[in-house]
Amino acid sequence: MNYPDNYKYSKSHEWVLFEEDGSARIGLTDYAQKELGDLVFVNLPEEGDEVTAGEPFGDVESVKAVSDVYSPVTGIVEEINEELLDSPELINTDANEAWMIRVKDITDQEELLDAADYEVYVETRKQ
Repeated sequence: MNYPDNYKYSKSHEWVLFEEDGSARIGLTDYAQKELGDLVFVNLPEEGDEVTAGEPFGDVESVKAVSDVYSPVTGIVEEINEELLDSPELINTDANEAWMIRVKDITDQEELLDAADYEVYVETRKQ
């Protein structure tokens, strides 16, 4: 599985890419998309909605189940990836590029892992 070094990771299996302008893109990790299977539906918040670290901001539906997606940061949704609404399978194709939301005005964040620590975390969950 692929975990880019410049991303941060939550224990609920979301990645965060902090941008130079202070915003952050959030998506599902490669591990999460493989565990969920083929995604058929994505439910995202509206632009301007507040998200809270550790709380769900949306969900994804796979052929297996519906799963919540948790925000690793607290802030305001600046943008959603509308392409995913019509093509949720893009997350399965390349989870690291298929960001779900961009958050601005970040005031808090969960304890995030770097790529190496996240990989260890995932491996311990498999056992």
